[in-house]
Amino acid sequence: MNWRFWQKRKSKFKKKKSAFREWRDAVIFAIIAATLIRALFLEAFVIPSGSMEGTLLVGDFLFVSKLNYGPRLPITPVSFPFSQHNLPILGTKSYWDGIQLPYFRLPGFSEVKKGDVIVFNYPMEIDSPLCRPVDKQENYIKRCVGTAGDTLSIRDAKIYINGKLEVDPEFSQPSFLVHTDSTGINPRLMSQLAITQRQQFTEHDFELLMTRQAAQKLRSSADIVLVREYNQLKGVHDPDVFPQDPRLNWNVDNYGPIIIPKKGWMVKLTNQNLPVYRRVIAVYEHNKLLVLGNDILINGKKTDTYTFKMNYYWMMGDNRHNSEDSRFWGFVPEDHIVGKAILTWMSLDSSATFLGKVRWSRVLRPIN
Repeated sequence: MNWRFWQKRKSKFKKKKSAFREWRDAVIFAIIAATLIRALFLEAFVIPSGSMEGTLLVGDFLFVSKLNYGPRLPITPVSFPFSQHNLPILGTKSYWDGIQLPYFRLPGFSEVKKGDVIVFNYPMEIDSPLCRPVDKQENYIKRCVGTAGDTLSIRDAKIYINGKLEVDPEFSQPSFLVHTDSTGINPRLMSQLAITQRQQFTEHDFELLMTRQAAQKLRSSADIVLVREYNQLKGVHDPDVFPQDPRLNWNVDNYGPIIIPKKGWMVKLTNQNLPVYRRVIAVYEHNKLLVLGNDILINGKKTDTYTFKMNYYWMMGDNRHNSEDSRFWGFVPEDHIVGKAILTWMSLDSSATFLGKVRWSRVLRPIN
């Protein structure tokens, strides 16, 4: 008697998959595996602009870890794989925003720390005309210089956190005024020292972006008369800097003090500090904010306090005078954090000849 009668009898001849079906199954498996790796573990990025030079160069290819701060689960689940917001060639939206899930992040290895180089979603794209969901906004990369609860100020281009001077990154690029006795600066020397010209005032006077190490070497050049670090003056209002309030005489080199919001912190709201926190309250934390004379109404209720629901961060580029960062658009919410940049796995110089295209000294280089 067959005691295993309930089991199906195996076919004597197993049907072989067609070549098309094998190819299809392999592609589906590869897409699912790559999507999970990209979402939960590691994602590749390329540096498109010079805002982080000389720490990161245009043409650097990076690995960004999702595990350090914990993987953020998809907020916009219906989207085309491996695209951020637009489909290649077609240029149309790569996602459907009819379903939006609440923000949730799995546990990570650590919290966001000052000095970390971080990839995040550009928060201004939540506004019209783009109105993109959080996880479909453009990816930016900057250095975190202030974390939730910190009091940040900038004096003469130096960052102070809670009153303490922070050390600049090793390869940061400040601006320098350079006076030369010739009509220009040797282009070969500019290339060797990775110097960028920001503007030219006269035939002998320039504003150049470079590391302090490069500035020291430039001073020893025979035709250079003066190399001096250049910053905007204290007390001069720059209308472009956050929060674009004419009562605040802030600029990119002299800024603050400003307190970075922390989850659970209750702030006393006044007409003076409301411009600083208005965007957080109304846009990132989805409240209806209205000011009637001296009265502040949140969700229809008059109040003079607000308790923050998320942690926020202050991001700046290492190339301080060539970076669009928190000085212009303010705080970065925690739900915008994508991951930590950990490794430059390849670096290509688009201006070099074919044989010199790869910057071998930067291959497999940790990011600090």
